[in-house]
Amino acid sequence: MSSPKDRLLQLSGHLNGTDNSEENKPRLCCKVCIITGAGSEKGIGRATAWSFAKNGAKAIYITDYVEDLLPQLAKDIQTKYPKVTVISRKLDAASEDDVKSTVDDAIKKFGRLDVFFANAGILRTTRIHDLEPSKFMEVMRVNVLSVFLAIKHASTAMKITGIDKKQSGGSIIAIASVAGLRSGAGPIDYSASKAAVINMIQVGACHLTNTNIRGLVETSMTTLLFDYARTRGTLNKVGQLNPLQRYAVPDEIANVVTFLASDESSYINGHSLTVDGGLASSIPVTGKFS
Repeated sequence: MSSPKDRLLQLSGHLNGTDNSEENKPRLCCKVCIITGAGSEKGIGRATAWSFAKNGAKAIYITDYVEDLLPQLAKDIQTKYPKVTVISRKLDAASEDDVKSTVDDAIKKFGRLDVFFANAGILRTTRIHDLEPSKFMEVMRVNVLSVFLAIKHASTAMKITGIDKKQSGGSIIAIASVAGLRSGAGPIDYSASKAAVINMIQVGACHLTNTNIRGLVETSMTTLLFDYARTRGTLNKVGQLNPLQRYAVPDEIANVVTFLASDESSYINGHSLTVDGGLASSIPVTGKFS
């Protein structure tokens, strides 16, 4: 394993453009990536897969518990970016066997793992007094256990080096929510799960000291409320309380994930990066200041 000083010198050359071996290379060049929760037709996982491919990833595993749309997505991405290997795979992100099997496959096929984007998650809108303990625990299983398994198995694989990867390193990125930062942004089970995700990434980053493996949380408002807003005819009101006064589109989140996956974010670690249009910056108010 290289020393922190060696890693610093390598990054300085890369970021300053003085390392000729890195010149003109795309930001995710040579990186092998796994994305969970990539099956939604308009989701963050799908948008991130496209962004990773656009930015030169070597291989991308697109996974989801519901795999119906994954083969076509893989085909579409490879058609546009033929140098990128895209592998679709059915995966329960909260199953240790599934996660370990996918990580092991990446090591077997490519000899390395560089990015694990733990994007899978669920949200229910059950009121607190109607919420059964079993339903509460299911949300925790999918939203929290999945991130723990990503940290556990991805970090082990990211330490593996070889001809194509000279030193340990990688990025483990998890999706949280402003619901994990404060109340009022989600039901109690979902909010608790996202607070746990933020804390696990922080703890994981400390446990992975001196491995060049970074733990990063990207927080954003969930888009699952959109269907409800559409049925009520109130879609235009979604996002009104944040300073930008609009909701986000998946590409805006995917661009941040790509940044976190690249060496351009090399000094961000164990951090919760809030991507919410400014919603978490203050207590929401309906009136204007001007």
